[in-house]
Amino acid sequence: MPPRFFQLYEENTAAVIAELKLGLLASDAWIAPKFFYDLLGSRLFAAITALPEYYPPRVEAEIFSTCLDEIAHALGTRGTLIDLGAGNCEKAARLFPVLQPAQYVAVDISVEFLRDALEHLSRQYPDTDILGVGADFSARLDLPAEVADKRRTFFYLGSSIGNFSDADAAMLLGRLRQNMKAGDGLLIGMDLLKRSATLVAAYDDALGVTAAFNRNVLLHVNRILGSDFRLEDWRHVALFNTQASRIEMHLEAVRGVRIAWPGGSRLFAAHERIHTENSYKYTPESARALLQQAELAVQQLWIDPMNYFALFYATPTHT
Repeated sequence: MPPRFFQLYEENTAAVIAELKLGLLASDAWIAPKFFYDLLGSRLFAAITALPEYYPPRVEAEIFSTCLDEIAHALGTRGTLIDLGAGNCEKAARLFPVLQPAQYVAVDISVEFLRDALEHLSRQYPDTDILGVGADFSARLDLPAEVADKRRTFFYLGSSIGNFSDADAAMLLGRLRQNMKAGDGLLIGMDLLKRSATLVAAYDDALGVTAAFNRNVLLHVNRILGSDFRLEDWRHVALFNTQASRIEMHLEAVRGVRIAWPGGSRLFAAHERIHTENSYKYTPESARALLQQAELAVQQLWIDPMNYFALFYATPTHT
């Protein structure tokens, strides 16, 4: 059967512009990481995932390869697989032969981004009910009535949860929990705490691809806001904040520069920074505690031999 599409998210241009101005005028300036992903930014991130320093995709794939039978047994077959931040749907598609989902729901900000991948999947698996849902699940998660409630497994991989503070991560997990009942589950990837040198290298590669990815956000902001950022005025900074247990990415002014946009401006002093991303790193204990805040109990845990990355399968503690 052909895939069905539901576009639930509509971008509010005025709100986007207001958010950018709010961040740029804050005492500690910031740009939300969602602005990384224009067309070029998305392609640069795809290149990052192929870098030797950026271990998460490689290690996560190793866990799936080694533990696939155990993972499939935990999740069960013929259920509803809800893929959050589905992207090109490749990770979920690798599980189709073993999970044989009755329904696959790919959630991303835009159904247009999902369309080609889902049409290809529907040709491979014509008996699977496939839905594309355009939604910003980081803000709210209202699934269409067409999403089956038969043994839902939410699928949130790639350590994306680490981009949120503990409070925001707990709120996001709580929204997932509100869409779950007895028998449902969550398979989530989390990047584990490790040597700071390994962590920093993953976000500051020798080829400079991550630096290009970070600086490209300024070009995207220019298009949205009408600002006049110049790439040569800014350098990429990645550091590990030990106290907060997170990698931070910043853009640092290499000289004093005034950035202007219609109706406003800001002077950045030399070495002043714009905070663009956090990526929190967990221990198994801190990950369990975070899930517990959302009334989710870890049932199974898979970790690679280097203790770099973990997959958690959690279910509701109260139903």
